[in-house]
Amino acid sequence: MAQDQKRTVQPCRGLLGEINVPGDKSISHRAIMFASLAQGTSRVVGLLRGEDCLATLKAFQQLGIKVDEKSADELVIHGHGIHGLAEPDDVIDCGNSGTTMRLISGILAAQPFFSVLTGDQYLRKRPMKRIIDPLTTMGAKILGRDAGSKAPLAINGGGLRPVEYHSPIASAQVKSALILAGMQIEGTTTVFEPHLSRDHSERMLRSFGAELESFSGGVRITGPVDLQGQEVVVPGDISSAAFFMVAGLIVPGSELLIKNVGVNPTRSGVIDILQLMGGSIELLNRRQASGEPVADILVKSSDLKGIEISGDLIPRAIDEFPVISVAAAYASGVTTISEAAELRVKETDRIAAMCETLGALGARIEPLPDGMRIEGKELLSGGEVSSFGDHRIAMSLAVAALRTSSGVSIADTACTETSFPGFWELLSQVSRAT
Repeated sequence: MAQDQKRTVQPCRGLLGEINVPGDKSISHRAIMFASLAQGTSRVVGLLRGEDCLATLKAFQQLGIKVDEKSADELVIHGHGIHGLAEPDDVIDCGNSGTTMRLISGILAAQPFFSVLTGDQYLRKRPMKRIIDPLTTMGAKILGRDAGSKAPLAINGGGLRPVEYHSPIASAQVKSALILAGMQIEGTTTVFEPHLSRDHSERMLRSFGAELESFSGGVRITGPVDLQGQEVVVPGDISSAAFFMVAGLIVPGSELLIKNVGVNPTRSGVIDILQLMGGSIELLNRRQASGEPVADILVKSSDLKGIEISGDLIPRAIDEFPVISVAAAYASGVTTISEAAELRVKETDRIAAMCETLGALGARIEPLPDGMRIEGKELLSGGEVSSFGDHRIAMSLAVAALRTSSGVSIADTACTETSFPGFWELLSQVSRAT
């Protein structure tokens, strides 16, 4: 990760213009992985060049995959098929990326060789039992620190059998890890989940030629599959767009057009939530790109109101709750977020982090065991806060600063490079100075 930085963000008089946000992080990860497991050549356009996705790219290069970098956001990946990976000669470093570690564990659990996965100080604290336990039921041999629950992970691959797994949480990472393991072995693997989690893996695997059955409550795949190289066009990341959506809503005098954003319905909960709060958000020029729905998002400043958020909205917006809490801090009335305990095991405890940081800026916010209660107000004060090394916390605090009385100094902002290279420059570009 880049060297730590402190940044000060001043209030502004509005955000105006047309912008593009970087490629979708979830789709970029999967494009690299599935192209590596396919037979033949794949072209990936619009790839996110953030540190998380670069960790995935380096991991597959260590597994013997040749990659040609044609431009800053275009790769040509030469896949070797699902049986064509090579044993790495060194530990694979997943950096800060939980997606890299959890999905690649499913792939490597079925490969007939030994591998070790590690990560940075934050990733090594994150829970891995959620994928280790179901992979172990398939016969995987995975050892980890802290009684097998945390990285580094040592994987002695091969010898898996198909299973039916009932996941206690709606997690695309859990579902994808099992699909990726199951597609390499004989038989049918079925994953049930309590709510529909994001379905990027299912959509992209179908575009690569795999046959999956999605049904109410889960997905199943029969292996082994034969993936074929494809062209993948990666849309803009809705999680990155969410920061500018909220900024445009809460700062008076704003009108932003955010172009070419992925609006997959399993990911677009943030749009639904902000519209329920009274936000003026329109989806224009709807279209499809590589099996994913895409649109341009027009956002205008709005008077937001507090709402209750729970149920199936939670997994559809799980990564956006830090910035949703910022919107709630400026909304009239009370916003209650519940059934979101998953926020406590992200890059940091995002419930505790947002309550501490927004509270320091004068927000009326209190933690709940599985969420937050936020009573909105017209204006927050300035101050000094820290991101806790979490990219989404850092960018959410920058958005909050735009409508404070005197600006906010944010420590530990280099982490934004994991998902949104160029965030600070883009924010400055569209912000009208006070």
